[in-house]
Amino acid sequence: MTVPFEARREFGRGMKDTIPLVIGAVPFGIIFGALAVSAGISAAGTIGLSLFVFAGSSQFIAAGLFAEGAAPAVIVLTTFIVNLRHALYATTLGPYLRGLPQRWLIPLGFWLTDETFAVTARRYAEPDPPEHKHWYFLGSEAIMYANWQICTWIGVVVGRAIPDPASWGLDFAMSVTFIGLVVPTVRTRPILAAVIAAGLVAVLGSGLPNRLGLLAGALAGVAVGLAAEVLSGEARVG
Repeated sequence: MTVPFEARREFGRGMKDTIPLVIGAVPFGIIFGALAVSAGISAAGTIGLSLFVFAGSSQFIAAGLFAEGAAPAVIVLTTFIVNLRHALYATTLGPYLRGLPQRWLIPLGFWLTDETFAVTARRYAEPDPPEHKHWYFLGSEAIMYANWQICTWIGVVVGRAIPDPASWGLDFAMSVTFIGLVVPTVRTRPILAAVIAAGLVAVLGSGLPNRLGLLAGALAGVAVGLAAEVLSGEARVG
């Protein structure tokens, strides 16, 4: 199959525009690998999480819950709920992807991350024709996925040489990065409502066992965001 020049250009542009976010993600991939093995997850299990889950924040949460001895059902349910924020991403990107075959939609959906959403949503919002912009989407995902696998592997290898990496508080850096990604995307009332609801419920439930407050916050954010979108129709706030 011959890929048109415009598609190759979009793919390369997607990779290029994502490089600053890739650089920012490097330490977190390494930290995840180190924290996961220190939590008692095997090297194969840690690498498998990055290969088959590929969701940085959920992987950190899963590693933390595993270290605390949480039940497998709680770990699966919590990471599932946290990743439901992608339902909000779908409402933004979905209209641009209509008409794409399943062979495109499945990998684009699986490899979608917060970073890729941020750059891809901005690209789709630009006024030029969208014919090849899904290649931009794929280029951003490809570089993010490759980077995360490499960094996880490095973290697994060096993690055993770091004395108790969890005690360094490095996992908090992921929270700071996530906030930095979320704030610029708060452009509609539904997203604003989702952020407020998720944050409020998570804080109020912070004392619950097995980080159930985080699960409740994520679920509340998704529910409130979707409800607000239906009721208000994505009115802009700025």
